Amino acid sequence: MLTSKDGARRRLLAFGLFALGTAAIAATLAPAFAREQSWPTEVRARYRLTFNGFEVGSYNFTSHYSGTTYSATGKTKISALFGAFKWVGTFTGSGSVDGTGPHPAAYKMSYKKGSKVASVTMGFDAGNVKSVALVPNKPPHPDAIKVQPDNLKHVFDPISATLAISDATGADACNRTIPVFDGKARFDLKLSLKRREAIAEKHPTGQPRELLVCRVKYVPIAGHKPRDFVKPWIDYDHIEIALRAIPSAGIYVPYRVSVPSTIGPAMMTAEEIHITAPNNVQIALRQ
Repeated sequence: MLTSKDGARRRLLAFGLFALGTAAIAATLAPAFAREQSWPTEVRARYRLTFNGFEVGSYNFTSHYSGTTYSATGKTKISALFGAFKWVGTFTGSGSVDGTGPHPAAYKMSYKKGSKVASVTMGFDAGNVKSVALVPNKPPHPDAIKVQPDNLKHVFDPISATLAISDATGADACNRTIPVFDGKARFDLKLSLKRREAIAEKHPTGQPRELLVCRVKYVPIAGHKPRDFVKPWIDYDHIEIALRAIPSAGIYVPYRVSVPSTIGPAMMTAEEIHITAPNNVQIALRQ
């Protein structure tokens, strides 16, 4: 039987899902093909966060590309339950880019929830995690699956993976298995094409008016407690991410993320996206 205390805890966890998942859900593995276009100079995006149809916060993302390097920042603000739950997080990442995609060098996530302050800092070398620093530095839970050295090879941090999702072909955009490490947990995201969805634009952009909706299955590998995945309240098999192709910039952009749960859906929806293409053409997407 679900008590009122359990219900409140699950509602808090639902809002926390945004905080921990806005970047990670957008993660994907850079495909093994050479890009035919240069990376955009800049991408700026604002997303609206809702739970059960109620707006609870925002996520702002900015990335810059200069020659063979990138830097990116994501900022999340959440306020729910009439201010009882507040969460502010900042994600930063940097590294190199080439024809096969982004290659992370550094990542940091810091957040504040009430009076609690915490952070995760990681360093990379050739796609492998070389260092992890946690604040506070608590040992893993005794029931958690231990993260092994092999789990830290050829993975993306959440912020660099957000860039990698843009680097896809139409055939492969929803046909990838994604290795992610967020500093504590190692997991795969398995993408498959679910449907195509038309877009009705209020402000014509000249871009294809169609979304590729990918089904995303979350597969825990290490760092998690197995009991959390026995009759879980989050439907880890039916997360969705909708991608929009922007051919004039040579990228895909995450347009919408949906996470179903037993207490209602959590949604991340693009409000506006501004792209500076390699030839300095400005592209603005608005909903």
